[in-house]
Amino acid sequence: MRRNNVFIVFFLSLAILFSSIAKADEGMWIPMLIGKNYEQMKKQGFKLTPEDLYSINKASLKDAIVSFGGFCTGEIVSKNGLIFTNHHCGYDAIASNSTPQDNILDNGFWAKSFSEEKPIPGLFVNFLVRMQDVTAKVKAAVEGLPEDQKAAKIEEVGAQIAAEAVKGTKYDGFVRDFYKGNQYFLYIFEKFTDVRLVGTPPQSIGKYGGDTDNWVWPRHTGDFSVFRVYAGTDNKPAAYSASNKPYTPKKFLPVSIKGMKNGDFSMVYGFPGRTDRFLTSYGVKLATDKVSPTIVKLRDIRLKAWKEEMDKDVATRLKLSSKYAGIANYWKYFIGQTEQLKRLKIYEQKQKQEAEFAKWAASKPEYAQLTSQYQAAYAAYEPFAIERTYINEGFLATAWVRQLAGLVVAAKKGEKEFQEAKSKLAAALPEYEETYNDNADKKIFVSIHSAFYNDIPKSQHPKFYTTIAQDNWQGTPEETFKKYADYLWNNSELIRPEKLKAFLSRNITINDIAADPGYQYAVNLVPADFIKINMGSSVAEFETTKAKLDNLYLKALLEKNKDKVMYPDANSTMRITYGNVQNYSPKDGITYNIVTTIDGVMQKYVPGDSEFDLPQSFIDAYNTRNFGHYGQNGTLIVNFISNNDITGGNSGSPVINGNGELIGLAFDGNWEAMSGDIAFDKQYKRTICVDTRYVLWCIDVLGGAKNIIAELDIRRDIPKTTPKKAVKR
Repeated sequence: MRRNNVFIVFFLSLAILFSSIAKADEGMWIPMLIGKNYEQMKKQGFKLTPEDLYSINKASLKDAIVSFGGFCTGEIVSKNGLIFTNHHCGYDAIASNSTPQDNILDNGFWAKSFSEEKPIPGLFVNFLVRMQDVTAKVKAAVEGLPEDQKAAKIEEVGAQIAAEAVKGTKYDGFVRDFYKGNQYFLYIFEKFTDVRLVGTPPQSIGKYGGDTDNWVWPRHTGDFSVFRVYAGTDNKPAAYSASNKPYTPKKFLPVSIKGMKNGDFSMVYGFPGRTDRFLTSYGVKLATDKVSPTIVKLRDIRLKAWKEEMDKDVATRLKLSSKYAGIANYWKYFIGQTEQLKRLKIYEQKQKQEAEFAKWAASKPEYAQLTSQYQAAYAAYEPFAIERTYINEGFLATAWVRQLAGLVVAAKKGEKEFQEAKSKLAAALPEYEETYNDNADKKIFVSIHSAFYNDIPKSQHPKFYTTIAQDNWQGTPEETFKKYADYLWNNSELIRPEKLKAFLSRNITINDIAADPGYQYAVNLVPADFIKINMGSSVAEFETTKAKLDNLYLKALLEKNKDKVMYPDANSTMRITYGNVQNYSPKDGITYNIVTTIDGVMQKYVPGDSEFDLPQSFIDAYNTRNFGHYGQNGTLIVNFISNNDITGGNSGSPVINGNGELIGLAFDGNWEAMSGDIAFDKQYKRTICVDTRYVLWCIDVLGGAKNIIAELDIRRDIPKTTPKKAVKR
């Protein structure tokens, strides 16, 4: 498509301008220390103060950000404790409240009053109260200890520091390490456990595009859901009660529907999970060549087995959908990460950086041997990497094996601990029963054991596994482990839910359970014991050595880069990342716009398709151009992109403009920068966000939830829109 010369010059000028300011986008910065970045943030368009971001003396933006369930982020958007987060963050809560008769996962749900909101047992949100540097205390406690004793001591001291800090309060606390143990911070939280579902779009909107579009731009997904946090009459945390009141927050975010343009300031404030940006070239090679492909293979086994059962009926699909979505998300992630690490030649880049580091460290005895020590450590560990991956991603992938392994651990401690673990298992039985599927679980069990037989050298097969294969041999691994699975399923009282329920209802002891064939199998799969018995000291030695080398390497890098501001890896603690709404060019001849629109949603629409179907109400609103207050220039923005630095855990994080207003919810990364957890790519990295205008349109126009809209502080300074015009179809 041709543009006239004026527009060409205009856009070239913008490209030059934004290339000069888009240099500080990398980094997940600690809010308490954000003053180090403040001048750069102002240059990029930030208009508030550091104290507006983080303060313990007055309400600040940190008080509007919550850790949602410990696995996502949410933001408070009203004086009544209303929370916006992603649809995929609320997915389990939504699916678990769905039945074939009241299928809110497929049909959507909007509470029109507080009384209609749905309690979600087990869900919680954490508000950060304050954080404090406790490095000196932790380091003093481990001074002079042998390396193999430091980790346990640090955990013990961290727990003591946290306990002392929250003594006499109702707060929770923990200590986290930064820069691989070169710095430690204490975090104090206030935990609320009465969290209720307020609303969700149908998953055909909230999950539009499914696995096909996952991690991809352009995107057209309404990935949001709405919850509310409740408190006691004193506005403090309280267990669920019908008499609880909506929580009154210290701070909530205003919601902007003003829109944005390429280059506008954007900030993501949330709880990113884990990054490993300082991983060495040896770790990158191990991940791309061995570990990640194995994870993908083993998750693929689970997904195929579940999908076959989910396609059979609605009830099964609802039961398994949350498990399936959780595994599928990172199944595709590991595919993309491996592909992009190789495409961007991250291994080669790391090698170059390490060569430069080695030159710098050559004259420093403390650091001079670091690279060769890393090389030796990885060489010794590499033969066990795939086998180790098979433990959590393979053998323990089946729920009954995981729960029995937990009983084994408790039984080794004694009868009291065993009985406590048995009680917890009995309490969790309804959830196990809900997601158990006889056909799929058995198929997964057989396929994983067969894959292990083929992938792992026979010399590394555990003794128990070799015995099972020999005693049940049927000519092929598949037939062999099918025979063994049939034996277990038919003879164990601990696998099928109805048998397990009857077994646990009796007054059983350790001796009673020890004779069960399922338990006898699971005894071999306690991860720590499996590693020790089958891999000797190699894994433990690698972990101890790597921790020591990582600590020393980061100490060296902090010294080497003392004149630069270095951010620490993400570790599920609150962080700020800042940058700009920004387009990008994934390959020659292609430039991606910063936004997608509802027109693109309709272009992808496939009636009856599991990933690209749409509700009739959506189609009707589109055809009549019923975009309410939220449309612009005859259409409706759905998603947008920014160059903010995020990772898992940031899902649901608020995307905030320079005025401190909510403009969107972060929900995904892009395929071209899937290397991001290990290596940030300034050229390609983008955060995919659902636009607040689309969120409010779904709530207001499609959902008719005017009560929710009325709670929000909506900033409506937007350009004039074109009149509604019906579309002939």
